[in-house]
Amino acid sequence: MAANQPRRRPVVVLYERIVEAIHAGVYPPGSPMPSEPKLAADLGVSRPALREALILLQEDGVLDARQGARRTVNQPPQRGFEQLRPMEQLLGGGRLVRTTVLRHDIAEPTDFSTQHLLLSAKDRVPFWEAVLELDGLACCLAQEWAAPQERLRGLLPELADALSEPPTPPRSMLGVLLEVGQELPLRGSATVVASMLGQRRGQQLARPADTPAMLATQVVQVGRTPVLAAKYMLPAGAPALPVLQTR
Repeated sequence: MAANQPRRRPVVVLYERIVEAIHAGVYPPGSPMPSEPKLAADLGVSRPALREALILLQEDGVLDARQGARRTVNQPPQRGFEQLRPMEQLLGGGRLVRTTVLRHDIAEPTDFSTQHLLLSAKDRVPFWEAVLELDGLACCLAQEWAAPQERLRGLLPELADALSEPPTPPRSMLGVLLEVGQELPLRGSATVVASMLGQRRGQQLARPADTPAMLATQVVQVGRTPVLAAKYMLPAGAPALPVLQTR
């Protein structure tokens, strides 16, 4: 719920402003960034706040910093996922991602799942929560909801059965959906916003509550029928998501 969203720190807002400026061509990819004094003056912020934002941008691969040289702009991340793939594949890039299941049950609808899966207050739906780890570091908290079992059975009986039990080996709900529903005309839409972990998610990912993070939400449909809604919280320092946009 919007009322429960943590307030974004000024450094997160500043991070977003710089990324938006890169997307707008103010700082083109491959070009050097202005000096810190000039950039702070242009943005109307203090140098300590700017430096903190620049460090986060370097950690996320938006800027490249080499000793003795000015920061340069990398090709910025574009909006939208490259294709419909499980988060463990997006993050892993061919490397092994370990999935640790925190919760796997039939849950009451939340505001998020109700909105995106078109649920009623009486519906009970599959809910999976897991932490994804790469190279021993927790890099994503995944929360995924599926449509009610009767809706899934109407589309593909095997899918309802597959989502009723924990998968072996452990993997995301979207991974199971793509595997079992290979013949379904699946399409997805995603949004990406800057956020902070907050207390509970910080504990789950073993990070401070005020750690800047990226919140990616995704909805998968069969035609116009929503079958899966997900939230993926990725803390600063997590691998970048590969994306591609075409005309």
